Amino acid sequence: MQTFLIFPPFLSFLFFFLLLLLLSLLLFFFQWFSFRSHKSKRLPPGSMGWPYIGETIRLYSQNPNTFFSNKQKRYGDIFKTHILGCPCIMISSPEAAKFVLVTRAHLFKPTYPPSKEKMIGPEALFFHQGEYHSRLKKLVQASFLPCAIRGTVSEIEHLVLKFLPSWENNTINTLQEMKKARKVLHEILRKMIEKRRREKDGGGLLGALLGSKDEKLLHFSDSQVADNIIGVIFAAHDTTASVLTWILKYLCENRELLTSVKREQEIIRREIIKEERGLTWEDTRRMPLTSRVIQETLRRASIISFTFREAVEDVELEGYLIPRGWKVLPLFRSIHHSPHFFPHPEKFYPSRFEVPPRPNTFMPFGSGVHSCPGSELAKLEMLIVLHHLTTKYRWEVVGDINGIQYGPFPVPKEGLPIKVIPRKIKKKTICLEPKI
Repeated sequence: MQTFLIFPPFLSFLFFFLLLLLLSLLLFFFQWFSFRSHKSKRLPPGSMGWPYIGETIRLYSQNPNTFFSNKQKRYGDIFKTHILGCPCIMISSPEAAKFVLVTRAHLFKPTYPPSKEKMIGPEALFFHQGEYHSRLKKLVQASFLPCAIRGTVSEIEHLVLKFLPSWENNTINTLQEMKKARKVLHEILRKMIEKRRREKDGGGLLGALLGSKDEKLLHFSDSQVADNIIGVIFAAHDTTASVLTWILKYLCENRELLTSVKREQEIIRREIIKEERGLTWEDTRRMPLTSRVIQETLRRASIISFTFREAVEDVELEGYLIPRGWKVLPLFRSIHHSPHFFPHPEKFYPSRFEVPPRPNTFMPFGSGVHSCPGSELAKLEMLIVLHHLTTKYRWEVVGDINGIQYGPFPVPKEGLPIKVIPRKIKKKTICLEPKI
């Protein structure tokens, strides 16, 4: 027989009241200690700008170097601001960038504006962390290792030889000519996925994604495959297009350097013609000056000015508090343009890369687990394009060669309109280089 203890109504009310009071006191002390903890760790200095819009307009309507350098001079290498509707903390030291992107990367999840996620696709590896990201990253990285991409040289060369003749004696928008629409890519990929699934073709990144299984023997869905292929294409292709645009501009402005690049490429070209063959992987390894031009362009132009991360919990950095939910932006551009790491940073000086840069000072493709996996393929594509462009063509900039427009990132004015001329035609141009 069970015995129940029954409290009079008054005692039940008193018990409930005391329990509620105890919980309230515990909550009060928790909030008080949390407040004291946050108070002892102050936010970085800085300005939050106007309500909601913050300093977004200031950042995206001017040279970002000016915005970042003014902030650094006033507040130091870590400061707070408010852009794109979010409170942000910007960091511009190699040590802090390594903290966020490498050593404590688990405390900062990748985050991007909704427009970019919608354009690429929500299943792309850029927008994820943890097991799903790790599984994808291994597959993608394996598909872009030098041993995996060395066999693509002839395919890339074939595409280059196909589109370059269409530029002859035409004025083109360099930036736009280097890009493709997502809608077209998605339709092509949809058909390729259907074909690969039917034929069970396991080649390349697409084959690796289609054939991959997790520990539960589950495959990636078609949308996951498409989003990740498009993500890789956009990450590498947009960067490649922008870098090539800047390279043509910088070579126009540096005639002696252009002559040296052409000399390097023509030595290789003569061997190819003599041996009656196409460009090979080994040829691309014998382009040290052209490779340094690419590196210096990546530094000088800094196509990716910064990356977005979000603190998943309160984090202390260099004595400052980064509250949970705040965006954290490592400023690659500021690091790339620091005279402490790159003397005379405003100069286009490829020879500076004859000596490897200091660790965490050159991050054109990001750093850590979320760095761009297609960076080696992007550089290979650029080398092949430059080989054929410099040995077979001249080009002149139409309009203002010094013009730069900002919105949201700096690009040569109007996408750098150029007129491409076959080298056999002798015509005076802005970039007319001495004969070799």
